[in-house]
Amino acid sequence: MTVLEAIQKSADFLAGRGVESPRLQAELLLAHRLGLPRLKLYLNFERALTVAETDAFREWVRRRSRREPLQHILGSTSFCGFDIAVSRRALVPRPETELLAELGWKWLARRASANAPDVTALDLGTGSGCIAIALAAKCPSAKIAATDVSPGALALARDNAAKNKVAGRIAFLQGDGFAAFRPAGQVAQAPNQKPENGDGDSEDPLLQEFDLIISNPPYIPSAEIETLQPEVRDYDPREALDGGADGLDFYRRFAAQAKPFLKPDGKLMLEFGDGQAEAVRRIFENEKWIVEAVKEDYSQRARILIATAASRSRGNTGG
Repeated sequence: MTVLEAIQKSADFLAGRGVESPRLQAELLLAHRLGLPRLKLYLNFERALTVAETDAFREWVRRRSRREPLQHILGSTSFCGFDIAVSRRALVPRPETELLAELGWKWLARRASANAPDVTALDLGTGSGCIAIALAAKCPSAKIAATDVSPGALALARDNAAKNKVAGRIAFLQGDGFAAFRPAGQVAQAPNQKPENGDGDSEDPLLQEFDLIISNPPYIPSAEIETLQPEVRDYDPREALDGGADGLDFYRRFAAQAKPFLKPDGKLMLEFGDGQAEAVRRIFENEKWIVEAVKEDYSQRARILIATAASRSRGNTGG
């Protein structure tokens, strides 16, 4: 079987099973198996595949036909140019989230260049670690904390940070929401908290306030999860998708709980789902946040909220 024949037959097979962009999917799988850039396949259409190459490629195509995500089959995906390992332990990073990460690191870099001491950021619900890794790599002077409720996701994130050589600048902590941190004004370490620095030391990394809090929280309404594409519904962890009855539970938590953990002139940046912009804006404005901007993604859909806390006294821990 030649390269061209393998692509054509596999594309037809995938199309018959409802896989989107079947030709592209077949090419990406074959290119990865042969260790070639995808476009170089076009220069090798007449090359005959070996038996081993054919068998391995066929198995990957069968897995893709069962709607296993391409990224899971390949084992990784690119996020802002960084190689991020993926698995069932965490949400596969989406292209839309690259814009969130970029907004975050650019703002951190500007703040650091203004000689702000100890620039800090919190990636809440880090999943694969992709946002925290991008922030750490693009703004080396910043101190990054990354949390997740899932031990499996944190293990994956730590591995990704090590692979991208930023593990020493990210403190990974397990916790639900802000439970891993103490609000400003509290001195004692949070009970039962076991922080893990990327470099493995035992220094307490808990930070009272951050310059930036950034997150891509779950935002799919619970009842809609079963209607999602199988690649998402059956392979992404449900806790990374389920945003409650209306998809907005986590935005209510952020609006009510985040202020004590954000510096008075800090920024909050959150991704949200299609059609949720006005509802998310209202949630934050009702909690006396200042919504500075709602940014569109690459397809011109409202996708990212940027907010600052309204003026508050040092002891105020509410919204």
